[in-house]
Amino acid sequence: MRIHRRALIGAALGAVGLAAAGTSALAQAAKEVRLDWATYNPVSLVLKDKGLLEKALAPQGITVRWVQSLGSNKALEFLNAGSIDFGSTAGAAALLARINGNPIKAVYAFSRPEWTALVTRPNTGIAAVKDLKGRRVAVTRGTDPHIFLIRALRGAGLSERDVKLVLLQHPDGRTALDRGDVDAWAGLDPIMAAAEIENGDVLFHRDPAANTWGVLNVREDFAKQNPDLTRTVLTAYEEARQAALSDPQELKRILVTATKLPEPVVARQLERTDLSQPVIGKVQAETILDAGTALLDAGVIPAGTDVGAAVEALIEPRFGPAAR
Repeated sequence: MRIHRRALIGAALGAVGLAAAGTSALAQAAKEVRLDWATYNPVSLVLKDKGLLEKALAPQGITVRWVQSLGSNKALEFLNAGSIDFGSTAGAAALLARINGNPIKAVYAFSRPEWTALVTRPNTGIAAVKDLKGRRVAVTRGTDPHIFLIRALRGAGLSERDVKLVLLQHPDGRTALDRGDVDAWAGLDPIMAAAEIENGDVLFHRDPAANTWGVLNVREDFAKQNPDLTRTVLTAYEEARQAALSDPQELKRILVTATKLPEPVVARQLERTDLSQPVIGKVQAETILDAGTALLDAGVIPAGTDVGAAVEALIEPRFGPAAR
């Protein structure tokens, strides 16, 4: 009788525990998913314009909220603060954030771009990276253009200490260049394309291989708590990417509408943007590792950091198209 009573009490306590766990799981179920859109991420603009994710999530009663990111640094700030669940960045910028304690996972490759170069006005006398010594250079810290600048300076035997950095968001960097407030700018498309076409600004240093991939990042805790929802987001992203490839004119229209830039500027951006390789994995990891190693050698990443381990911790392919 005593054993039977204990069994009943144990079963009751177990039932209470299961009920509590179920309540907790329900409490954690997402009712809203928050994503960024960015002019440097054309796929995000197609996804937003066509409402593909909203349609996919409507049966579950999950709403979608969009937030604009002006650069990788802003997307990473939003992710770290929990203001968004998914954010668009350059691969190397995501690596730096991960090393600095931002708990994110790169889960999708939205583009392989040449979206950054070093830009100057005509007649500044700047024709090569070595000519930047002592000059004022506009840059957005923590973005691929910033990392590109560091690597370019290092390749010319210089460092950030040899130039005068002016920290501005990307649009303000172009404005400062046009006004003559700075001598050069670490540019980002499509703003860079606009400066090139509208003002005749010169891309005096280009290196497509030093542009790291455009990656979509998710907050690590969000992905753990909502794996199916994370997959749904990436499925919608993949649908948007395929729509972009199947109708280039519609893609151009969407970018023109979102950026309010002339069609020739958007066309120049798209010339430098490859949307054909969405699966994240070894190829992106190698590119990001190269950038991370250069930043370690330059002293931007703390000495002793295991960059390879950080890249491995960042890249997460299991939610993407190939995994399914």
